[in-house]
Amino acid sequence: MGAVDVIPFIPIRNVTMEDAVVLSKETAEMVWETYRLPVFLYEASASRPERKDLANIRKGQFEGMAEKVKIPEWKPDFGNGGIHPTAGVVAIGARMPLVAFNVNLDTDSLEIANVIAKKVRHIGGGLRYCKAMGVELKERKITQVSMNMTDYTQTPLYQALELVRIEAKRYGVNVVGSEIVGLVPMGAIVDSAAYYMGLENFSAEQVLEARIME
Repeated sequence: MGAVDVIPFIPIRNVTMEDAVVLSKETAEMVWETYRLPVFLYEASASRPERKDLANIRKGQFEGMAEKVKIPEWKPDFGNGGIHPTAGVVAIGARMPLVAFNVNLDTDSLEIANVIAKKVRHIGGGLRYCKAMGVELKERKITQVSMNMTDYTQTPLYQALELVRIEAKRYGVNVVGSEIVGLVPMGAIVDSAAYYMGLENFSAEQVLEARIME
């Protein structure tokens, strides 16, 4: 949408989502006052329900944003109704950590991977807080369901993996592995480990490294 597309504030340790929301709004006001760069608030900081999803705000991108902000319901939360002539607009907000989680399939059919992704993602009637698409891994002659899990506390990684596995069976396809791209909160891994090991009454506080870091 502009020179800086999005500025997220993500609570990790010893800070609440409410704290992150306050910081995001203070930053948004500063960005507008200092740089005259219009700001949309998104996710937990959003001023309207339709602005929670960053994809809704991004529609139009830089090329169409000058006209979009003239529509009353899409006036920036901070701004004067126009866009910065060179820097465009920016979205600022507080959100949960995003986990990039991919599940590999033993088929080279991108069509099958896309069909499975549509069943798994929220917009297709699947899991809440899950965005998914099919991806072809040509060098390995397989495909994958590539997912962004936007709130692992509400939709755990193991649920996404198991739903992909269930949908893949429709086509005689098997899951052959999975991967996490980038960083992942410890809680997301602990939840999945507890599920697959059948651990009862287990919590992240029992993880040795977690106690040492306190």
